[in-house]
Amino acid sequence: MAPLRTIMTRDLVTASKDASLKEVAALMADNDIGNVLFMDADKLVGILTDRDIVVRAVAFGRDPGALAVDHATADPFTLDADTEVSEAAALMGERQVRRLPVTENGKVVGIVSLSDLSNRTNGDADQQALEGISTPTL
Repeated sequence: MAPLRTIMTRDLVTASKDASLKEVAALMADNDIGNVLFMDADKLVGILTDRDIVVRAVAFGRDPGALAVDHATADPFTLDADTEVSEAAALMGERQVRRLPVTENGKVVGIVSLSDLSNRTNGDADQQALEGISTPTL
């Protein structure tokens, strides 16, 4: 199977650590994406998904003006661009992540989503990841 670099999306959307939940949601809508990255120079410090906004903020009545980074996953799991897609799918399932930042020499160079596994691969990588993601944790 191919390495992640062959299926990753290279156009990354980042948000300022000062951005509000509303601003980040609008950024996602404008770019038709489900996540944004928070960077400190070249270092990835967080990822916020559309689902995070719902279950970590809206569900608890957070103000849309609240800092989005406060609801992000800090120090997110990443894999190197040379990681095989099948290994990445297994790890995404194991860690129950739908979006995976991809790195090269420690720098974020892309992102792979569950839909990338489905639409850009031949095989069952998407099914493998989905099964792990869908398994309830205790």
